[in-house]
Amino acid sequence: MSRLAEFRAAEKALQEQLAQLESLKNDAGLKKEIEFEQKLQALMNTYDKSLRDIIAILDPNPSTATAAPAGPKRRRARVVKVYQNPHTGELIETKGGNHRGLKSWKEQYGAETVDSWLRG
Repeated sequence: MSRLAEFRAAEKALQEQLAQLESLKNDAGLKKEIEFEQKLQALMNTYDKSLRDIIAILDPNPSTATAAPAGPKRRRARVVKVYQNPHTGELIETKGGNHRGLKSWKEQYGAETVDSWLRG
């Protein structure tokens, strides 16, 4: 792009921003917000309070408002448990109690007995 084209593009952008600024100056809502901010600053100065003090007064529990949105809760990773049958020497490694072989052992020998076969 030539320097002249860059200049004209920047000039056009500046004119658009100036027009936007003028429309904002005439906006009643913006005037109210500016007036509110000025009055709030004056009030804060009168009572020697900072913005943090005001927020603490208005919202005493900020952790609820500023906390990150809770995503899906993650479960703790399951620990691998190793059971050894003393009769056969067979090993079963499982993360849960839904293992077919472990269930058959519990039916055959009883749950308490099989639980005692857990290796540390």
